Amino acid sequence: MNIKPEFKTIFDLLDPRDRTTFYTIPRYQREYTWDKGKWDALFDDLTENNSGYYIGSIILIDRSGEVTGPASIELVDGQQRLITISLLLIAIFHTLDEFIKSNEDMVEDDLRAELSVLKSKLVQKRQQDKSRIVLQIQNNNNDDYEAVLKEVNLFSNQVKTPIDADKRLIFKSYRHLKDRIYNFLETTNETKMEEKILNLLDKVYKVRVISIQAASGDDAYLLFESLNNRGMALSPVDLIKNKLLAKLKPNDQNESDSYYEQWTKLIYYLGEDVGIQERFLAQHYNAFREEIYPICKKPVAMRSNLIDIYARMINQNAEKFLNDIVRSGEVYSQILLRQEIKFDSLRKPIEALHRIQGAPSYVLVLYLLMKYSDHKLDENNLANIIYLLVTFFVRRNLTDIPPTRDLRNIFVRIIGELKGKTSNEVTDYINSILQEKTATDDEFRKKMKGPIYTDNSSVTRFILCSLEEQNKTRETMIDLWRKENNKLIFTIEHILPQRDNLPNYWVDMVAGGDKDKAKELQEKYVHLIGNLTITGYNSELGSKSFIDKRDRKDSNGNPVGYKNGLILNEDLKDKNSWGVQQIELRTEKLVNEAINIFHF
Repeated sequence: MNIKPEFKTIFDLLDPRDRTTFYTIPRYQREYTWDKGKWDALFDDLTENNSGYYIGSIILIDRSGEVTGPASIELVDGQQRLITISLLLIAIFHTLDEFIKSNEDMVEDDLRAELSVLKSKLVQKRQQDKSRIVLQIQNNNNDDYEAVLKEVNLFSNQVKTPIDADKRLIFKSYRHLKDRIYNFLETTNETKMEEKILNLLDKVYKVRVISIQAASGDDAYLLFESLNNRGMALSPVDLIKNKLLAKLKPNDQNESDSYYEQWTKLIYYLGEDVGIQERFLAQHYNAFREEIYPICKKPVAMRSNLIDIYARMINQNAEKFLNDIVRSGEVYSQILLRQEIKFDSLRKPIEALHRIQGAPSYVLVLYLLMKYSDHKLDENNLANIIYLLVTFFVRRNLTDIPPTRDLRNIFVRIIGELKGKTSNEVTDYINSILQEKTATDDEFRKKMKGPIYTDNSSVTRFILCSLEEQNKTRETMIDLWRKENNKLIFTIEHILPQRDNLPNYWVDMVAGGDKDKAKELQEKYVHLIGNLTITGYNSELGSKSFIDKRDRKDSNGNPVGYKNGLILNEDLKDKNSWGVQQIELRTEKLVNEAINIFHF
């Protein structure tokens, strides 16, 4: 790997001898995302530390040999820091320029020379309206940056300021840093304003980085991977993206735009959560490894070998890889419920699989949605299979059988054994494997009859909601998964309260006034499913008496307690007391109903 690391200051980095070199940020890099917290942290670090403050490494690819004219250096890591520092330099330029103009008769030539040097670090000397740093085009980053240069008269008036530029991060960063400079200059001790400005400029000039220059995109990728192995915060997704877009060699700008847009589309499908992106990459390989294995020779993908797997795929055929991964990502986005699902009847079972936290099985769902025609599967087959997965995860997530470490291999094995199977054969085979691997009915019943809420409150809520939904038609069903401000409206309610100090009316009802006995019974029974229900006003019911909870109404007179119309509360709405006997009877009833729903 041909690389050249060296310490450089910002002054050196932006001051090549010919003054025509410029830095470009590749289109595939993430747009500028730093916010106020990071702007302030950088400014404080620069001003509060001694000169020569070190801010980390940057990775460059020298593209000067590939084009004629000004030398282009591609900035492939460190762009957030360098953009912010350049915006800080622009703000200092504006401050110094204003000072010189307002003190025209008193300013020495040396100060004007400093302004000229600073200008050469921000714009190219021999090309009008060309900046020394060319940003990404996404989200108007480069247009906004050039508009900032225009605002301080470093660019001509011919440069157009994009609509709403002041509402985006480039302008916000510049203006915030300019405000920080004014406040800093007002509070420093030097007597002369020009000294204050020049001392701040000198501190920025002396900021140090390790500049690592790679000879090619492949070298840069290997360097990324090496840094990643040393614990640097670089995600496999970024490494794979850099490898891919460095490997693709477009013939023209339109082709380059097309490649970038395809990758952007994939990220749109998956969302910005890096964990979900990595899970998709692993599950894509594991779903289709029979086709990919001759290239990668890895029996299964996991986070530790993702980079190696995808580097091999890209080296084999980068363009085919990009097309395949985007097509797979589009289907995965349906599983994530980010895109409209191809088959309407699958939405409800996929929602249920989400809610029961069945993500390990998405690999199988991805495979089936991509290959359903090969296996002659219709909507009913697919819906039945996903409901089988829901049943499997209800039992597994409550009993921990099978253990988490076995889940990936179970679904990879299923995919491997589906070859040649069609229609009901596929469903029957999946059913048989899941039944073989799941907890027995006795093991499931034992967990169901125990303190289910403390064992797994998420599964408990899912089971309670399922019991309710089994007894309602779709037209009359209350949406128990509805959210406001990203919080569930309907939550689990403990009928016998779970608070430490039971109110006296509960002590009297449960244990005839014996506090010690009431405490003992509470510990044994409070988290059983028979003592749990669903309400939309949990915080309002709390430790109120049973009658108050039963008859509670809202300000409009609508019942919100146990008379709220839920089938789940039918055996509560007419009771006048609540104790051990009622909890035991209701537990047995709900356990039997749940086992009837979640069985193979």
